[in-house]
Amino acid sequence: MSSTASGKNGTWRNWGGNVTARPAREVMPASVEELAAAVRRAAEDGLTVKAVGTGHSFTSIAATDGVLIRPQLLTGIRNIDRDDMTVTVQAGTPLKRLNMALAREGLSLTNMGDIMEQTVSGATSTGTHGTGRESASIAAQIRGLELVTADGSVLTCSEKENPDVFAAARIGLGALGIVTAITFAVEPVFLLTAREEPMPFDKVLADFDELWAENEHFEFYWFPHTGSTNTKRNNRSAGPARPVSPVTGWIEDEFLSNGVFQAAQWVGRAVPATIPTIARVSSKALSARTYTDIPYKVFTSPRRVRFVEMEYAVPREAVAETLRELKTMVERSGLRISFPVEVRTAPADDITLSTASGRDSAYIAVHMVKGTPYQGYFTTAERIFTAHEGRPHWGKVHTRDAEYFAGVYPRFGEFTELRDRLDPDRRFQNDYLRRVLGA
Repeated sequence: MSSTASGKNGTWRNWGGNVTARPAREVMPASVEELAAAVRRAAEDGLTVKAVGTGHSFTSIAATDGVLIRPQLLTGIRNIDRDDMTVTVQAGTPLKRLNMALAREGLSLTNMGDIMEQTVSGATSTGTHGTGRESASIAAQIRGLELVTADGSVLTCSEKENPDVFAAARIGLGALGIVTAITFAVEPVFLLTAREEPMPFDKVLADFDELWAENEHFEFYWFPHTGSTNTKRNNRSAGPARPVSPVTGWIEDEFLSNGVFQAAQWVGRAVPATIPTIARVSSKALSARTYTDIPYKVFTSPRRVRFVEMEYAVPREAVAETLRELKTMVERSGLRISFPVEVRTAPADDITLSTASGRDSAYIAVHMVKGTPYQGYFTTAERIFTAHEGRPHWGKVHTRDAEYFAGVYPRFGEFTELRDRLDPDRRFQNDYLRRVLGA
């Protein structure tokens, strides 16, 4: 089975298996005109419309009982502009295909997330990000957008054209229209040297500001029930390229990170009492390594163990305190957490509903293996995150609503006013948007 979420008997399921939907009909348009026609027809039939990518969101952001648009045929690069250093790509293109196509052209995005299975529009619309001192989310690298709005018209926007739409639609949650093409800023392909090494939890927190300041891309994983983390620093390199060898790569990335990890999850599910021991062994199994390669081969890695995730952005200066509270909570709770906690950063950006909008941010992500009861852990973690005015990732599990978002996003009203103008009849509405944006 591919990573694309799929369904049987007209039921759509997301990748994490925690969201299902039964659309009235599915449409796979082969052109922007066909997509616009599908939106107009949905209006005639009184149905709502949602586009769905590969289902990598853990929220019901793409779920609908109306018309489900699948963008598999809207893929590929439309144009590469080497004078402006931009690439325009159709919205259904998987990030993986974009990264590989750009590399063949000697180009690259500046920053990216840690997986590349998602479509470009799904990833950007939910605010997908990697980690970076100066370089921000994938959406922050957008220079232009084309979208089909509720009346079936095609709207283009950039900093110069419809700038108010551009400010919001780069992370539009599918609420403003259906994105059909995205123009990204690109740069000549470069090399990154990754340095991965274990580091004690207390040391990472004590030295966090320094580790952040000294590295272009810093992140770490903390293993609950242990005082251990695995850190990763990615910095630009003059070369030469020294990729991970295929054999070592298979052992470290497939066998340890996916195979053994999957087996450990099964054992942990069957016998939760073994989880702290497994965590201690897992945290020690990862040894230090350094390698140099082109960006997408360093930033991204396969994730074959299916999980459910919650992630919050907190102000960067609050990261150590938030993590200490999370660690104390896990120790006192009796919970058994078999999945590492991932910590990344992003600089402030100017996108209306970006989790890093107007503030330097740190991201803390908690995970549970697919099929395990995650509510207890996530609810307690969420309490800690919201106490620090955390902003949840739009595509990951959270329980926040419009009232909360109006308090943590200074420009929240700007987004809802624009939505009132572009989609007055709520053609793109669903239960999730009703909750997070208000009716």
